[in-house]
Amino acid sequence: MVGAGILGLPYAMSQLGWGPGVTILVLSWMVTLYTLWQMVEMHEIVPGKRFDRYHELGQYAFGDKVGLWLVVPQQVIVQAGCDVIYMVTAGRSLMKFYNISCPDCKPIKLTYFIMMFAVVQFFLSNLPNFNSIAGVSFAAAIMSLSYSAIAWVASALRGVQPDTDYGSRYHSSAGNIFGFLSGLGTVAFAFSGHSVVLEIQATIPSTSEIPSKIPMWKGSLLASIVVALCYFPIAFVGYLVFGNKVEDNILISLEKPGWLIASANIFVVIHVIGSYQVFAMPIFDMLESFLVLRMKCKPSSTLRILTRSSFVAVTMFIGIIFPFFGSLLSVLGGIAFAPTSYYLPCIIWLIICKPKRYSLSWFCNWFCIVFGVSLTILSPIGAVRDIIVQFKTYRFFS
Repeated sequence: MVGAGILGLPYAMSQLGWGPGVTILVLSWMVTLYTLWQMVEMHEIVPGKRFDRYHELGQYAFGDKVGLWLVVPQQVIVQAGCDVIYMVTAGRSLMKFYNISCPDCKPIKLTYFIMMFAVVQFFLSNLPNFNSIAGVSFAAAIMSLSYSAIAWVASALRGVQPDTDYGSRYHSSAGNIFGFLSGLGTVAFAFSGHSVVLEIQATIPSTSEIPSKIPMWKGSLLASIVVALCYFPIAFVGYLVFGNKVEDNILISLEKPGWLIASANIFVVIHVIGSYQVFAMPIFDMLESFLVLRMKCKPSSTLRILTRSSFVAVTMFIGIIFPFFGSLLSVLGGIAFAPTSYYLPCIIWLIICKPKRYSLSWFCNWFCIVFGVSLTILSPIGAVRDIIVQFKTYRFFS
């Protein structure tokens, strides 16, 4: 759950400011913890049946056709979007590591670093399932904790500089407004685990004595506590130290000590190697099921290799074309992450569980829905403007 989006939180704070930034970050953590609990509870809410896919739960709540078309596109955008972001993140971190480790070496384009990361994913993508990437996932989790700690500790050790400014990072009223909206999406992107919760819970055995929701909720609660311990320090300390001059990736702002920052960037790369697969596996399952069941393709290792390699190639190509880390975070955060993490579980809960009108549960769910829908509507507006502005000076494949 501690994903690459954490590296953009100090930048989001510089767009939002202290008061709104702290409020939205804390609210987002509370809302997504609540909706995470709902997802875990609804996995086996129908006796004798397990909703092993997000779209299966959506189909039960909204009907087969509506549920499928309401959930699947959102889920695919989240998972594929994450993998595009991870391509860009890994490429930028590899380039930062290269530049720190060998300052006198010939510069290498970001495109080539993204391609290096893609080569690793071409191999890992042909592993069969979630359990087969358990080791990679464990290493990724350790790395995410490590680079998160390095980012905020190194920032704290650097200390607040005399020229640090917490005023607006923009020079116009329009810039302030659109920047604020973009910051909302960056925060939303950071809370991205919900799209694969049911798929992960499906791998846990369930009995009448120990239903899967018990160990799943323990793990989810621990993960959410770790998220808070990582997110809040890096967001607040990063902004405190760099102010409105912080980069959209906090590790890019940090330069010293060189060996520590280089290590942190390698940790990021190891982390996104595992995270890429966690978000790609459900898409592989979806694509292969579609090709075999609907298109009547014969299941084979050739089909697996072609399907999965094609997905990796597409995410690599998109990452090379649009390497706008901060703006991509915000666009995807608003369009896809807010629905799947903030309010779609609440809508499903209202339909299935039918809490009493004006009860605490009813109010909590409607608050989450209003909060999440606001993020979905507002944040892409600012992010798209940022991308348009960056395109004015951007050179493709540079």
